[in-house]
Amino acid sequence: MSQKKSSVKHTPQPTSSRSTYILAGVALVVVVVVVVVAILWQRGDDAPRNDGYGSVKDPAVVSTVQDGGVVQLGRPGAPDTVDIFEDPMCPFCGQLETKHGQELAQKIDDGSVAVRYHMVVLPQLDEASASGNYSSRAVAASHCVAASENAIVYSAFHAGLFDSNFQPEENADSDRSDSELAALAHTSGASDSTARCITSGEKSAEATTDAAAAREALAASGAQGTPGVLVNGELVDALRDSGWVESIG
Repeated sequence: MSQKKSSVKHTPQPTSSRSTYILAGVALVVVVVVVVVAILWQRGDDAPRNDGYGSVKDPAVVSTVQDGGVVQLGRPGAPDTVDIFEDPMCPFCGQLETKHGQELAQKIDDGSVAVRYHMVVLPQLDEASASGNYSSRAVAASHCVAASENAIVYSAFHAGLFDSNFQPEENADSDRSDSELAALAHTSGASDSTARCITSGEKSAEATTDAAAAREALAASGAQGTPGVLVNGELVDALRDSGWVESIG
C-alpha cells in the first residue's frame, strides 16, 4: 500500500544552518565568559582585604597579656571584641590572616575593634611539623614578644608568623628554628632580649600551660577547630563569610 506523501515540502534553508552555527558560537562565548567571571570572582573572594594596609601601626593601640596568655590588641574603649583561636601550623589560620589580617589591623587602629589572640597547640599539628614541636615553640615565641613588646611589634610578629612565606607546611622536611623565630621577631621590631627569650625557650613551660587552656576555651566556644573566630562572643564562619570583619559595628 502506498503511503500518502505530505503536500508540504520541507526545504532546508542555508540561512537556518548559518544561524544555528552563529547561535552555538554565541552560546559557547557566553559559557566561557561565565566560567572566567566565576574564576575571577572566586580569586577575588580569596584575595587579601585592605591589601597594602599592613599590621597595626597606631601607637594608641595597647597590647595586654590577659589570663591564660591571651593577647589583646586594642585602643581603650573599643566597642567590639573579636576572639581568634589559632595554631601556628594551621594552614587555614594562615589563610585567615592573609585574607583578613590587614582588615582587622585597620579596625584595631581606628578603635572600633579589640582582638584577643588565643594561641592554641593542637597535638596533631605539632606532630605534623618536621621538628615535632614547631607549634609549641612558635607559641612560646609569641609569649616572649607579647610579654616585652608593644602592640605594633606584636601585630607585625603575628602577621609574619602566619605569612605563607614563613609558616611551615604540614609533613614537610623542615620547619622554622628558634633562631628563625627570633629573627622574625627582630624584623618585626623586637629587642635583643626578646630574641634571647625565644632562643632560650624561656616561655616554653608557660606557653604549654596556656595553650592547653586555649584548647579548652576553643572547645567550649563550640568551634569545630582552628581557626575559631567569635565576634562579641558569637561564632562566625570566618573562612567562608568574606564580609564578617566589615560587618562588625
